[in-house]
Amino acid sequence: MKVAQENGGFDPQEADLLDILFRTARTFNEWQARPVDRGLLLEAQKLAVMGPTSANCQPLRIVFIESQEARTRLLDAVAPGNIEKVRSAPVTAIFAQDMQFYDHLPKVFPHRDVRSGFLGRDDHIRQTAFRNATLQASYYMLALRAVGLDCGPLSGFSNEKVNEAFFPDGRLESNFLCNIGYGNPTSLFERLPRLTFEDMCSFT
Repeated sequence: MKVAQENGGFDPQEADLLDILFRTARTFNEWQARPVDRGLLLEAQKLAVMGPTSANCQPLRIVFIESQEARTRLLDAVAPGNIEKVRSAPVTAIFAQDMQFYDHLPKVFPHRDVRSGFLGRDDHIRQTAFRNATLQASYYMLALRAVGLDCGPLSGFSNEKVNEAFFPDGRLESNFLCNIGYGNPTSLFERLPRLTFEDMCSFT
């Protein structure tokens, strides 16, 4: 995407993509009765995995809930207000972090030994895994929008119950859920206010 111009502005030809990713994109709670092609989930992964993580550690793991059996197990962990959102979604992703991500570091960061810096350092492992998996999950949601899908991220569920149901060996830990599909535009509320630059940013 080539949006930066010599004059510091944006290329008008990229305006549609910026709308898709940010300006007109919405969080959906209701879904059209359209299946999600697994090929689109793959294409989104190929895009999202290119986003930066510290030492290229890539701790995000995604479990896609499609089957009725898996959905029933997931619904047991979901807060009452989110049950119908999850029940009706074509696909729900469990975004999780691999708590042994460092085992892949010799492959994904071969320049020097960084794996040894994590061994026995549980707090460092947990902070690195959570921070970078959250980053990657955000990249993935933007990638889903880029390939034409809609997202409905939510955190109203029990991480403990999801971990028990899907990750009993403890290697993976759930972060948050995201419903995926083609949103029902008639269900949208008016967009809520966003903070201004002045509210969010400062210089020092």
